Amino acid sequence: MSTAPGGAGDETHSFTLDLPDEAATRRLAAVLAPLLGTGDVLALSGPLGAGKTTLARALIRAVAGDPDLEVPSPTYTLVQIYPTRPRISHFDLYRLSDPEELVELGFEEAAEAGIVLAEWPEQAQEILRVANLRLTLTDTPGGGRQAVLAALPEMAARLDRPMALMAFLEAAAQGGAERVPFPGDASARRYEVLTARDGRPLILMDSPDLVLGPPVRDGRAYAEIARSARNTVPFVAVAEALRARGLVTPRIHAFDTARGFVLMEDLGREGVLDAAGRPIPERYEAAMLALAHLHATPFDGHLRLPDGRPYDVPPFDHAAMAIEASLLLDWYVPHVFGRPATEAERAEFEAVWNRLFTILDTAERHIVQRDVQAPNLIWRAGETGLDRIAFLDFQDAMVGPSAYDVAALAHDPRVTIEPELEARLRTAYVAARRATDPDFDVAGFETAYAIMAAQRQTKILGIFVRLLRRDGKPQYLRHIPRIKAYLKKTLSHPSLGELARLYEAWQILADQDAPSDTSQT
Repeated sequence: MSTAPGGAGDETHSFTLDLPDEAATRRLAAVLAPLLGTGDVLALSGPLGAGKTTLARALIRAVAGDPDLEVPSPTYTLVQIYPTRPRISHFDLYRLSDPEELVELGFEEAAEAGIVLAEWPEQAQEILRVANLRLTLTDTPGGGRQAVLAALPEMAARLDRPMALMAFLEAAAQGGAERVPFPGDASARRYEVLTARDGRPLILMDSPDLVLGPPVRDGRAYAEIARSARNTVPFVAVAEALRARGLVTPRIHAFDTARGFVLMEDLGREGVLDAAGRPIPERYEAAMLALAHLHATPFDGHLRLPDGRPYDVPPFDHAAMAIEASLLLDWYVPHVFGRPATEAERAEFEAVWNRLFTILDTAERHIVQRDVQAPNLIWRAGETGLDRIAFLDFQDAMVGPSAYDVAALAHDPRVTIEPELEARLRTAYVAARRATDPDFDVAGFETAYAIMAAQRQTKILGIFVRLLRRDGKPQYLRHIPRIKAYLKKTLSHPSLGELARLYEAWQILADQDAPSDTSQT
């Protein structure tokens, strides 16, 4: 696919797409159908036999949600109306004798009340004048067809990403794959399950570039300071790096980091929880042993993508740790206590945390995936050793205290990890590390583990409120009591005495309820 501005004054933008067969024409119609709405006028041009009727029928059936809908050609009636939502008026103007007949055919009313699909629009210049999308089909020497879509700016914005995705799949030889939406996560990423032509399941990740948002500190956006991934480059690079070190991650089949598309292996659906949503200890322990294996191997943060481009894993530095922890002040405190944190409170909070981050300067550092928890783990029954567990989410990986991922897994924010299991997991990790390195610094690990657990739990309290307030996702609030329980236990570590006293004075872990009006922003 190619895109380029077109028309006088660049008022239209064009998209060119190769359609190797009739199935590809129907797929184009399926992509267009959900993008069209009331007031849209699609002018469909091309010579006889170019596939206009095929596309028109497929589009109408897709809007109707009925693949068997009878769609007769309106060649003689000139217009056929379908009571879809929105309504579609299908015009075939090949036999139009006078453009003035459009009035009698009810064109203006049709354009106001629904979608207009007009074949042979050249017979009535009025349609070409008002069409916000013009699609021209032509035959190509190889027996296929080419579609050129010329769209006005607002329509072009709607078309841009879907057309790019369709072209990406065609280039990956998966244009004909069946596509089914797959549940995503709390991010802007979107997933689909594809059934390849050979029957293999694949996962498509559609991840637009991160929108940085307004500056929050020193002229920089939150995502800049927190070093959040801005595109799919980190995912592709880290997937390869983890695989090279013995961990199971999805194999990347195709990627377009400029657009944010990744086509990868589908590793299955079996997770690490039982039917009641409780952790299965052996599966969590397998994940912990995989982390121990990873952290025992040398790691160089200078990575390369499969196409040879370099990527340097960013550091999880004091600034990133601090801006994450401050989410407690920015979101949780105002939500629960009904007032913003004061400047004095912020200063005290930051001073306490800065002293803790300084302790971490001597901690072991490695790549940390930073989201090792139940939804991002796959259990591979029948495999052995490291191959039993697969890791799915490392988009925001950094080089930081290796204890971070250990603490994240042992305090899963969406699953209750009882103290006995948490101790078992931590003990298993330490034993595995000491088995490969008898001089492994257990005391240093325990301190880093406690600080990183407290930092992550503090951050998550803020994130779950932000998901409600900013993103309208109240379902995450139900996890807050669990996070508080984790944090209360974590704060018992001697290194966290100052933080424990601060949180106690502020009643961060009190059982008070949030304000009853959770709709306010």
